[in-house]
Amino acid sequence: MDKISMMLERLPELLISFGGKVLVALIIFIVGKWVARMLSDVIKRILTKGKMDSTVAHFLGNLIYGVILAFVVIAAIGKLGVQTTSLVAIFGAATLAVGMALQGTLGNFSSGVMLLIFRPFKVGDSVIAGGITGKVEDIGIFSTTIIPSDGRKVIIPNGKLSNDTITNFSALPTRRIEISINVPGNTDINAVRDLLREVLESETDILKDPAAAIVMTDANAGAIVFGIYAHVNTPNFGKVHASLLEKLKLALNTKGFWA
Repeated sequence: MDKISMMLERLPELLISFGGKVLVALIIFIVGKWVARMLSDVIKRILTKGKMDSTVAHFLGNLIYGVILAFVVIAAIGKLGVQTTSLVAIFGAATLAVGMALQGTLGNFSSGVMLLIFRPFKVGDSVIAGGITGKVEDIGIFSTTIIPSDGRKVIIPNGKLSNDTITNFSALPTRRIEISINVPGNTDINAVRDLLREVLESETDILKDPAAAIVMTDANAGAIVFGIYAHVNTPNFGKVHASLLEKLKLALNTKGFWA
């Protein structure tokens, strides 16, 4: 009875003491959460103003918020008298286990972040990536979607893209068309060059600067080889290339120059 009486006598003191700890823990949690959110929003704004992809900016901001909030929760629990050392150890072990289990997924994720930060291509670009030629439809955190010309939908893990060569046909405003033409070895060189120049001048989409060029690249007894080089705006590349091939073939056949 004496012990019970003593506990009852100390109960108000214990309640006040524990209540104070709960109040301090609650204040730490509320203030810490507010600071975490504020820092997260500031980082998002800074990254977005720095022209970083909005998806990456929001992810990094939320990641920082989550990390800070985890420390805030641990600090608040510590104020309640709970030993947090074991909690930190358990949290670290769990994080390591999850990381090992999701190694491939995390690799694709980190590669996706790098693609969005360094932007080797963007949505709408024509590329060769992961062995697939087509137009980029979507760049996600874990995978990238490419639509080839035959209308298929190909989803490529970002980890594969980060370890492969990427060719971006849309990265620059202009592209150079390169066509090789063979004519018989006894053909009048000047006549062929004039004919090729006439065909080039008929294509209004060929840029004047830099000027198109017609160069003899090889010559032997059997054939003379001309290289045709013309710059066009990137969106016009396919159309002009196909048109030039057809016009050159018809013109050379008409004059009897085709080797």
